[in-house]
Amino acid sequence: MRDPFGAFLVREGRVSPADLDRALAARDERRGTLTAALRAADVLPEADLVAALAAWSGLPEADPAALTEIPEHLVRPVPIQFAKRNRVLPVAETDDGRVAVVVADPEDATVLHDLRVLLGRPVAPRLAPAPQILQAINQVYERGSDMAEDLMEGFSGEGLDALAHELEEPADLLDAADEAPVIRLVNGILFQAVKDRASDVHIEPFERELQVRYRIDGVLYPVLTPPRVLQAPITSRVKVMAGLDIAEKRLPQDGRIRIKIAGKDIDIRVSVLPTAFGERVVLRLLDKSAVLLDLEELGLEGERFELFKTLITKPHGILLVTGPTGSGKTTTLYAALSRINSDDVNIITVEDPIEYQLRGVGQIQVNAKIDLTFAAGLRSILRQDPDVIMVGEIRDAETAEIAIQASLTGHLVFSTLHTNDAAGAMTRLVEMGVEPFLVSSSILAVLAQRLVRVLCTDCREAYPATAQVLDELGLAPDALPGGTLYRPVGCPRCMHTGYRGRSGIYELLVVDETVRELVMSGANAVTIREAARRRGMVTLREDGVAKLAQGLTSAEDVLRVTQDEIV
Repeated sequence: MRDPFGAFLVREGRVSPADLDRALAARDERRGTLTAALRAADVLPEADLVAALAAWSGLPEADPAALTEIPEHLVRPVPIQFAKRNRVLPVAETDDGRVAVVVADPEDATVLHDLRVLLGRPVAPRLAPAPQILQAINQVYERGSDMAEDLMEGFSGEGLDALAHELEEPADLLDAADEAPVIRLVNGILFQAVKDRASDVHIEPFERELQVRYRIDGVLYPVLTPPRVLQAPITSRVKVMAGLDIAEKRLPQDGRIRIKIAGKDIDIRVSVLPTAFGERVVLRLLDKSAVLLDLEELGLEGERFELFKTLITKPHGILLVTGPTGSGKTTTLYAALSRINSDDVNIITVEDPIEYQLRGVGQIQVNAKIDLTFAAGLRSILRQDPDVIMVGEIRDAETAEIAIQASLTGHLVFSTLHTNDAAGAMTRLVEMGVEPFLVSSSILAVLAQRLVRVLCTDCREAYPATAQVLDELGLAPDALPGGTLYRPVGCPRCMHTGYRGRSGIYELLVVDETVRELVMSGANAVTIREAARRRGMVTLREDGVAKLAQGLTSAEDVLRVTQDEIV
């Protein structure tokens, strides 16, 4: 037998001679270890392979609990790429001064030697299944704090001066972007953005500095100020990742990056815009592994929730969701589609861009370069025998008219509009050139929405509602039960913002006979809104106040997102 571990496996009856020969051939071809070959060939289940390695080598198996509470200072000297590639991770310090490390392949002596060098201390190997080690790596490195700031320290002092001299006039931008420190810095910015739950990353050049800001829960926070000389290489690195033209600095460019960060599949939309002080870069982050919200999680409550569930099961008509950019309109529509999605319903969407893949739903990506607009896509959809259609946005009269015709010919249509409130959607369509009788006969309902930040329950603080706050909210002194409000404080769990996550506030306008008559007569949005309120419509501000009474959000946040409301 050509391998001691292989001989042990056959002798113990854990693998057959034929399976061993196959694994040995693969090992020799790849010049790796037998353990790696057995794992790649799936000859043994992972748990059995680890048990066999323990019995053969005499190494102990790691306690699974040790993989959940790993001190961050132990992993800091070990690059995440090294840990993932070799499935190794320091987990604890032993009583005799060594570092206990979990390994998936104890046969690879080179890896253990490299770990000793990285840690500067002797190591004590423990065995663990490769998937468990990988999961622990993702968790501990994601938990690591201030990665981007830590990386910036590498650019300080004399090292920064040398780097600035080198990058002032790079011979080639691509070569400059390929410098390892710049790559590490961009990776660190993206990693920390995902860790901090940022939806957008802004990299903005000014006269004397470069600023990096994250949008977290809808609000921008400055997180990093790299030296101005790093603007060109950082921008070039992002362009290379997005497949954009690094030599073109005069025109706006758009691209896309797909990467994995800490085990999460992240889709990044890239926008590069030339400004007076250089190119401004905005990255929109979308976590593909995130689970779509159910309708129950959106924040709709009580009778309005039951009414909305009824509306999305209607056989035909248009349901519009309105609000500014970033107010969660698409998430609401996805939740509605997921709710009604079944084998006996044909759902087709036309979107720009497709943000989430919905199983069993045909999704079309708008592409202006080949004239695949919302209107063109909508026309094509109608030839696909759909039951339900989602149009990402009604931007023009042509799209609006096709959507209305589709609803009048037996299709249920979902779409979005950019208006401040629900009543404004009706008048906006008329202003686009759609006949009022078509608007009044096709629209089932309009859902206006905003997103308010949810107070961190670990640090929120109660306080008595003052007369000034009640006046700003338009409330009577006795309108709040108990007269208590909550405000943000800030703690490590919410990254000292005082908020953790967001929830929706809603205004649902159902088109009844009264609203139809008003639209037909050319009434303005204020008149339609007041008529709907008299018939029981809850406004955005009123729904926000209800969330205040629950202690879900703060008065400042409700006022921030409803400041354009007519009170």
